[in-house]
Amino acid sequence: MNNLGDLSTLLVWAAATAFTVALIAYAVDLARLADNAQRRAADVPVPVAVGADGAPDDRVDVPVVAESAVLGSAAQVAPGRSARAEGIARSTTYLGLALLFAGIVLRGFAAGHWPTSNMYEFALVGTFVAVLVLAIVQRRRVIAFLGVVVMSIAVLLLVLALNVFFVQAEALRPALQNYWLVIHVGVAITATGVFTVAFAAAVLQLLRDARETGRTRLGSPWRRADGLRRTFSGLAVTGRHFTWLEQVPDARRLEALSFRLNAVGFVLWTLTLIGGAIWAEHAWGRYWGWDPKEVGTFVAWVVYAAYLHARTTRGWSGRRAAYFVMVGYAVVIANFTIVNLVVTGKHSYAF
Repeated sequence: MNNLGDLSTLLVWAAATAFTVALIAYAVDLARLADNAQRRAADVPVPVAVGADGAPDDRVDVPVVAESAVLGSAAQVAPGRSARAEGIARSTTYLGLALLFAGIVLRGFAAGHWPTSNMYEFALVGTFVAVLVLAIVQRRRVIAFLGVVVMSIAVLLLVLALNVFFVQAEALRPALQNYWLVIHVGVAITATGVFTVAFAAAVLQLLRDARETGRTRLGSPWRRADGLRRTFSGLAVTGRHFTWLEQVPDARRLEALSFRLNAVGFVLWTLTLIGGAIWAEHAWGRYWGWDPKEVGTFVAWVVYAAYLHARTTRGWSGRRAAYFVMVGYAVVIANFTIVNLVVTGKHSYAF
C-alpha cells in the first residue's frame, strides 16, 4: 500500500506542475489581451466636435469610446487574445485534472477508505472540484482572469497540501468509520470548490464594475499621502492598464454567473450542515454541540443565506453583492484553515 501512496503523491505533484503551466498560460493570455487592448485604445481616433460653421469647437469634450465597448464585446470572443496560450491552458488544465483524479483514487486505495478524512485529502478533492467547475464554466469561452485566480488558488492549495498538510495514508479512526464521511465531507468539499469559482467571478465583477462606472480612488486628490496616490495613479482600474476589462463579460453577466454558482454552493452547504448534524447525533449523541467547526460552518451558511436573501428579495446587487460573496468565501477558508489548525475541538482529527 505504501507504493500506492507514493505513486499518489507523485501524481499530485505532477498535477500541481500541470496547473502551474496552466496558470502561466492564463497569465500570458491575460497579458496579451491587456497589451492588445491598450494598443487598440491608442489607435482609436478621437472624434472632433465642430461648430455650426464647420470649424473645430474646442469647447466640447468628446469622450473616446473603445470599439469593444460600443459593440458590447461581453457576448463576443475577446479579440487580441493568445489562441496558443488558451490552448495550452485548456490542455494542461485537463491534464492536471486527470493526474489529480488518479492521485486521489490511488490515495483512497492506499488508505483503504474514501479519501476525505483529513486536511490533505480535503485539499486534493477540493482543488479537483474547483478546477473542474472552472473547466465547465470556460467550456465555450476562456476568461483568462478567472483562470488566473482559480489556478492560483489551486496551485497554492496543492503546494500547501503536499508540504504542510501531508500525512501518510492510514486506516480511518473509529469516529470516521461511517458512510457519512462520504456524504457529509464529500458534499462540503464540492460546495467549497463551487464557492471558489464564484469568488473569482465576484472579484472580476468588481473590477469590471469599476471600469464601467469610472469608480476609482486614485482619480481624485487624497488629503494625505497624495504623492503616493500619484505614484500609483497609472494602476487605476479606469486607466489604460485595465483596458482589457472592456473585453470580458460585463458586470451584470459576471454577477449572474457568481449568483448561480453561489446558489448551487449554498444548497450543497445546507446539506453539509444537515448531514453533519445527523452524523454528530450518531457519533456523539447530540445534533449540535457548539464545536468550533460546527460554528464556522453555520456562520458561513448564515453569510451565504443573507447574500441570497439580499440579492433576491432586497434588490442588493452589484458591488454590495460581490462584497457579500467575498465575506462568505473568507469564512469558508477560515473554517478550513484556522479552525482546523489553531482551534481545538472534536474535528481536530482533520489534520
